[in-house]
Amino acid sequence: MKNNWKSLAIIALLSSFVTLAAYNFLGFNKQDVIFNEATPANAPIGRLAALTGPQSAPGDFAYAAEAATPAVVHIKTTMTRTVRQQQIPDIFRDFFGDEFGRGGAPQRQRGQASGSGVIISQDGYIVTNNHVVQGADEVEVILTDKRSFKAKVVGTDPLTDLAVIQVNAKNLPSITLGDSDALKLGEWVLAVGYPLDLESTVTAGIVSAKSRRIGILDQNINRNEEKPDSPVEAFIQTDAAINPGNSGGALVNLRGELVGINSAIASATGYYSGYGFAVPVSLVKKVSADLVKYGNVQRGYLGIIPVELNSLRAQELGSKVGRGIYINEVVEGGASAAAGLKKGDVIVKMEGQNVDSDAQMREIIGRRRPGDVIAMTVNRNGDLRDFRVELRNRNGGRDIIKKSETISASNSSASLSSLGADFEELTATDAKRLGVDGGVRVKRIREGKMSETDIEEGFIIVKANGKVVRTMKDLQTALNSTKEGEGLMLIGMYPNSSRMYYYAVPV
Repeated sequence: MKNNWKSLAIIALLSSFVTLAAYNFLGFNKQDVIFNEATPANAPIGRLAALTGPQSAPGDFAYAAEAATPAVVHIKTTMTRTVRQQQIPDIFRDFFGDEFGRGGAPQRQRGQASGSGVIISQDGYIVTNNHVVQGADEVEVILTDKRSFKAKVVGTDPLTDLAVIQVNAKNLPSITLGDSDALKLGEWVLAVGYPLDLESTVTAGIVSAKSRRIGILDQNINRNEEKPDSPVEAFIQTDAAINPGNSGGALVNLRGELVGINSAIASATGYYSGYGFAVPVSLVKKVSADLVKYGNVQRGYLGIIPVELNSLRAQELGSKVGRGIYINEVVEGGASAAAGLKKGDVIVKMEGQNVDSDAQMREIIGRRRPGDVIAMTVNRNGDLRDFRVELRNRNGGRDIIKKSETISASNSSASLSSLGADFEELTATDAKRLGVDGGVRVKRIREGKMSETDIEEGFIIVKANGKVVRTMKDLQTALNSTKEGEGLMLIGMYPNSSRMYYYAVPV
C-alpha cells in the first residue's frame, strides 16, 4: 500500500472484536450489520466477571488476547498498476508517420500487500482501514483457523480511513464492541494483528492520549468540492507496538472488547518507535453501519467555522474563555444558525462532555447523522447557555443521502476526484498551441487510483475509453459509463511533447 506521509508515518494496524451478551442492531432495513456490544464499560471488572466469566487481572493479558485473536483476520490484497509504454523514437516517425507506435497495449504489473481486519458480525462483515483495500483488484481474508475467503469491498471512507469488506461465510467469531469514551489514560490495551506479514501477533501498551489529531488524513480532502469535508481524526494514542501489516487490526481493553481500529504509527523509519494511533470504536460503529446500509457515510454538519481556543488564541479573538471551540462564523441557513448560535460563542460542552479540542468536537459530530440532535453548552459573553442543535446534511436538509444520490448531485470535479487527482480544462490558448480541440489536464495527483499508475502531473487527457475528451463533462461521462471491474483507458500527451501516451486507470 502506497503512502507518502513524509516523516510522520507508515500505516500499521491491529485488530480484534470480542463477544459478550446481547445483540444490538446498528443499521436499518435489509442490509444491517449486527454488532455484539458490551455491557457498560464503566462497570467494575469484578462485577462484570459475574456476568461474563473470567477477566484479566491488571497486567494479565491472557483473557483479552484469547477472546480477541479469533476475530482478527489477515487481509491480503492484489492490485494492478500500469507502466507507461516505451515510446517510439522520432527517427521512426520520420519514416512511418506520426501514428506509428501509438497503438501498443500498456504494460501492467501486479503487486501484493497485506494488512489486518476485524470481524464485526457473524455473517461476514469485517472492518479494516481504507488504505488497506484502496485500489485493490482482489481481496483475500485468512482466518486464524487458516480458512481463506475472497472478499468484496462493501464501502470505504477516506475521511476516517475506515472500510468494510464482506466474505460469504456464516457463524464467524465476531468481536464485542466496547466503549472508547470510557477509556482512561494509562489503561492497559492490546493490539492484535498481522504485522510484517507474520502470523497473528499480540502486543501490549497503555492509552497514552485520546482525541489526538496528527494530520495524516488531510491528503484525503477533496479540495475541488464546493463544500469540502474535513477528515475526522480523534485517534486513541497508545505505546503498544504497531508495525506495517497491523493496519485495520484491533485495539482491545482487558475485557477483550474492541476499543479502536489501529491505523497509523508516528515514526521516522516507518516502523514502531513508541506511538501508535487507533480510530475509536465509537466512530467505527457509526461509519461501518453507514457503509453497510447506504454505501457511504451519512455526515451531519453543525454549520460553523470553528477555532480551537488556547490562551493566546483567546486573547487574539477577544474571547473571555480560554478553552473550548470558538465560533468564528455561523453559516447562513445551517444547523447552528437555526438553533440560535452566534459568532463569538464558545462551545464548552457537547452531549455532556467538556470539549476543548477540534478533534474531539468532530468525533462527537461524526457519530451522528443528519436529523440527529446534539445538546450543547455555550459560553456567550461569560454566561452559560444550553442549545439543542439539529444536524443538517451537506445540502442543508435533514434527510439521509444515499450513495447514488451523492454521485448524481455532485459536480463533475467532485466525482472525478474518486480517481485520486484534481483536474482542469485546457484554455483555448493552450489547446491551440498543442494542436488539439480541447482536453483535461491532470493538475495534481493525490493518494488514490491515479497514484498507482505512472501518470504524472501535467498530463493532458484527450480521449477516455475511446471517446474524445474536450471538457471535464466529457471525462465525467466516460467515467460514469465505465462498468464495474473495468478500467478507464486514458490517451493524451504531456505539455512539451506531441507523443501520445496510454494509461489504464482502475476504477
